[in-house]
Amino acid sequence: MRTPIRLPVARWIVCLLFAAGSSIASAQTVVTFWHSQDATEDVIEGFADAFNAQQDAFLVEPRYVGSYQDSAIRFLASMRDGETPALFDAELTLFMRLHAEGVLRDLSSDLRDVPGVLIDDLQEAMWQAGELDDGRFGLPFHMSVPVLAYNASVFTQLGLEPPSTWEAFEEVAALVTTRNAKGFVDVAVAFVFEAQVASRGGSLVSESGEPQFATQEAIDALAMSQRLVEAGVALPRSFGSVDQALVDFVRGRVMMAFASEAYVPTGERFTATFDLGLAPFPREAGGHVPFTGGQLVVPESATAEERAGAVAFWSFLMQPENVEAWVKASYFLPVRKSVEADLGPWYAAHPERRAGIDQLDVAVLRPRTPEYAVWQTYLEEGIERATMGGMDANAALQEVQRRALSTR
Repeated sequence: MRTPIRLPVARWIVCLLFAAGSSIASAQTVVTFWHSQDATEDVIEGFADAFNAQQDAFLVEPRYVGSYQDSAIRFLASMRDGETPALFDAELTLFMRLHAEGVLRDLSSDLRDVPGVLIDDLQEAMWQAGELDDGRFGLPFHMSVPVLAYNASVFTQLGLEPPSTWEAFEEVAALVTTRNAKGFVDVAVAFVFEAQVASRGGSLVSESGEPQFATQEAIDALAMSQRLVEAGVALPRSFGSVDQALVDFVRGRVMMAFASEAYVPTGERFTATFDLGLAPFPREAGGHVPFTGGQLVVPESATAEERAGAVAFWSFLMQPENVEAWVKASYFLPVRKSVEADLGPWYAAHPERRAGIDQLDVAVLRPRTPEYAVWQTYLEEGIERATMGGMDANAALQEVQRRALSTR
């Protein structure tokens, strides 16, 4: 299946590298790549080593620079210091902000010679994520969707199935709550709340880019969290306690947690005392789930040689065998449609890992409004006020809406 796809792409990469090597003489262009993939840092290092070994025009130097929050601060600072990387792993909401500020390179012309067979094989929604204002500002590599992680050992012991609707979720959360463990950990993270709203058929931002944080779907989602916290079924955690929430789950203090599927490799390292279960995010009829992850971007300041190196490395990452290796190591979704088919036997052997790919048909892009990068901070603070401070859910969301409108 791969042969008609791999060979044209491989030939194109070889031609691109030869042309680049000829144009820049014997000088080797360093392509610094900043990313936030701590759980798969060694895999990315391996990709860079393999790419560097097969050509001598470019030297890709990957560097883990912290969480998405840390890397955003560091990238913005690098633009002032003049040490901006040639390739950057931009979280989806930061991606929108960076584009609005005009600091990203439109790669349309740099991709002109990329074979159409590669582009046509990309998942349409993931490719669309990098398109803004009729330009190509992002390249897909690492995108996922939220999933429900649960203590499969306890669920099996109790004869329970992972809940697929919100009514079932509330019931199951109460059933698995004991004196020593809560039903689930409720973390004030924007993308999880987005998913709770989208899965009910709502959206936090209108199609015209206006904030709408106090819709009925949003109120229902936050009221449910507040209700379960007050009933002693949910353990609330602030945005700053994401790592603690992971500890809560792996130590058996909570039975369920919501997370991006890309967090699963980290969780698997520590769940030695029970079987880790994964299931699609609870959803009502007509509901959706948001993509998470980011886009690979090139700053406007990058030289022509750095841009060529970044595109060549991305094309190398898109080779089917590399996409397949990346999915197996990271749990991110397969960017190429042909690889999704190739992964069939692997998914069959690990059915729980289909929790993400089974939601691909209902996945939608996160809010595309640049201001949302700020608004989500207001949202997380509002969630904390409701779940940890006892503020009425409607009042908390109305406050978020007022703050968001004040920035328009």
